[in-house]
Amino acid sequence: MKDDQILSVGIDLGTSTTQLVLSRLTIKNFASAFSVPRINISKKEVIYKSDIIFTPLSTQTEIDANAIKRFVANQYQKAGIDKQDIQMGAVIITGETARKQNSSAVTQALSGYAGDFVVATAGPDLESIIAGKGAGTNLLAKEHRKNIVNMDIGGGTSNLGLFSDEDIIDTACFDVGGRLIKVTPKEHRITYISPKVKELISSLELNIQEEMIVTADELKPIINCLVQVLENSIGLGTKSPYFDTFITNHPLHPENRIDGVTFSGGVADCLNETMPADEFRYGDIGLLLGSGVRNSLIFKEKTVYPSIETIRATVVGAGSHTTDVTGSTIAYTDGILPLRNLPILKIAQSDELLESEDLSEKISEKISWYQVENELNNVAIALVGKHSPSFDDVQRYAAGIVKGAQVLIAKHEPLIIMIHEDMAKALGHSMFARLPAHYPFVCIDSVKVENGDYIDIGEPIAGGEVLPVIVKTLVFG
Repeated sequence: MKDDQILSVGIDLGTSTTQLVLSRLTIKNFASAFSVPRINISKKEVIYKSDIIFTPLSTQTEIDANAIKRFVANQYQKAGIDKQDIQMGAVIITGETARKQNSSAVTQALSGYAGDFVVATAGPDLESIIAGKGAGTNLLAKEHRKNIVNMDIGGGTSNLGLFSDEDIIDTACFDVGGRLIKVTPKEHRITYISPKVKELISSLELNIQEEMIVTADELKPIINCLVQVLENSIGLGTKSPYFDTFITNHPLHPENRIDGVTFSGGVADCLNETMPADEFRYGDIGLLLGSGVRNSLIFKEKTVYPSIETIRATVVGAGSHTTDVTGSTIAYTDGILPLRNLPILKIAQSDELLESEDLSEKISEKISWYQVENELNNVAIALVGKHSPSFDDVQRYAAGIVKGAQVLIAKHEPLIIMIHEDMAKALGHSMFARLPAHYPFVCIDSVKVENGDYIDIGEPIAGGEVLPVIVKTLVFG
């Protein structure tokens, strides 16, 4: 099989900005002539990075789907690419934009602009994972054998992802960002203040409101509070009385050690920028917030590592497809396949060693990462497993998984379990005994996946002994 090249597109619709990346992927079969094909990306080349625009809104609660479509068409034209040349892609909708009423309409509007889109509306926890991987924090954590947190400071939120040896072990999100206050360049008139910042202004008894002309000095007490919340978010400094106010969903677990920090998001580009004559040249407080973070306890007390990407960390190059099959040690119920575009929830290996009760708590907590606006879609739960598991190991895994996945079982979502080691049949039988009668599930092994991947599972082949699997890896631009 000769190497194939495919074009892929990634589109990120964020709170503040929208951007696009085009990549050329070289697909290679690494298997020998008489083996099952094992297809992977051998080379990825980013061939075009788009302009970065403010995410177009038709109202405060709706994305302008047609404006997004025009932007994508215009960028294809600038890159000299015809939309028919694109074989695959990914749309990631993040931050406040994921909460807009018509986010699904946007993906429909873009459906003709890639051959096979992976579409993810990313809640704050999933965005933390995607941004951290885009910034390269997972690779740094593995290389340095340290716990490193990525702080993705965007327009509306700051997403934190804590990595240990390439595994994501914790996430958090705070309503801290560069566009919580919008200020016109040159004139310096406030056009918008977020609800939580209005609460803060009232509590601090400041005379700051929309439509007034403002100076950087007048906003300094607000910036100081936001910076203190970010310091507190990784366990530094005296706890701010406003810390709990700015939590989006939950903070990091305090028992997890943090050795170092990376930064991504639009504000990361402001960290080392010399303050220009007009501090509000971007129409917001991003430069002031970036300067505040640069002079904070974070830089004084933690090792700060350089990121691979900053403002483009969440831009996904494409959903690249790795075709595989899972072999004879599988267990599944009839009638639920095929399944498409299931996000992977990879359980950290350190969590797999826990007793069943603690393992179930970790699984339950991490399934909630995939919830957006109280809507929970199905996920595929991935574990490494054990090379030669004992009977007790299999029982412990089965009990932890079934109890931890109760929120999915209550919705009658098919339970999809992926184990890297060869133990799917034994685990499947043990889960079957614990699940409600006739409950739909699939338990497969020998497929390697990571957080941020998506999976398709096809109809059984070879007399039901083999399931075709396509793993879609989000390739970061």
